[in-house]
Amino acid sequence: MSNIIIYTTPSCVYCKMAKEFFKDNNVAYKELNVAVDEKARDEMVQKSGQLGVPVIEIDGKIIVGFDKPKLFELLQIK
Repeated sequence: MSNIIIYTTPSCVYCKMAKEFFKDNNVAYKELNVAVDEKARDEMVQKSGQLGVPVIEIDGKIIVGFDKPKLFELLQIK
């Protein structure tokens, strides 16, 4: 099972789409709200070089944005 972290904000449409994707594919994840969690925001920027969300980390690999084909690939979902 993959270790998945998604850095989000409450108003982010693409974050909601990513979380829905995880739900639809029965993928467990940890969500960090960077709008209120400064430590998580700093961690996200350090890992991705980005301030935009979502930033998704799957087993140490970073995806910026809701990149469905990349999610399928990294999670090995057919």
